[in-house]
Amino acid sequence: MADVLKDKLAKIELLVLDVDGVLTDGTIIIHGDGSETKSFHTLDGHGIRLWQRAGGRTALLSGRMSDPTAIRAAALDIEHVFQNMHHKLPKMQEFLAEIGLEPDRVAYVGDDLPDLPVMRYVGLGVAVADAVPEVRRYADYVTAHPGGRGAVREVIEMLLRASGRWDALMERYLT
Repeated sequence: MADVLKDKLAKIELLVLDVDGVLTDGTIIIHGDGSETKSFHTLDGHGIRLWQRAGGRTALLSGRMSDPTAIRAAALDIEHVFQNMHHKLPKMQEFLAEIGLEPDRVAYVGDDLPDLPVMRYVGLGVAVADAVPEVRRYADYVTAHPGGRGAVREVIEMLLRASGRWDALMERYLT
C-alpha cells in the first residue's frame, strides 16, 4: 500500500457511505403497494460494528428516501442518516461544520456521479469495484469487492489496520 494512501487511511475518524450501490448492490425491488426491498450484506454490517467498536463514526448520505435504509441504519446504530440528498456536497459541508470535523478526517464511499463532489472534497474518496468509470478514476482507492458484496467491510478493515486498531479488535475473536 502506498505511503500516501496509508497516511490518508490513518487519519480517518468518520466514514460516510452512499447507500444504493455501496451498502447494497444497487438493486431496488418495488412492490405493488409501493414498498421496496433492498439487500444488505452482513459482512458490511459487522464491519460497521467493528468500526464503531474502535471509536469510528459512521454516517449515511443517500440520494433517495427509503424505509429499508432507515431500518438498516437503526439496526446498526448509525446516528447520522441523510436521505433524499440530490446535492450531497452542501449537506456534507454543513454536517462537518456542525460536528466540528475537518474534511481530511473523512472517508466517503460512492459508486455514481452524484458521489463525485463529496469524494473529491473529503480526505479519502473510495469507489466500489463496480462504480461508474468516472468515479473510479477520481477515487483515492477502488475496492476489490463490488457494492453490496463486502466493499464497505474491505474499506473498514483497511482503515482499522492503517490506524493500528485491527489487532485489538481481533482479540475478542481469537481468545
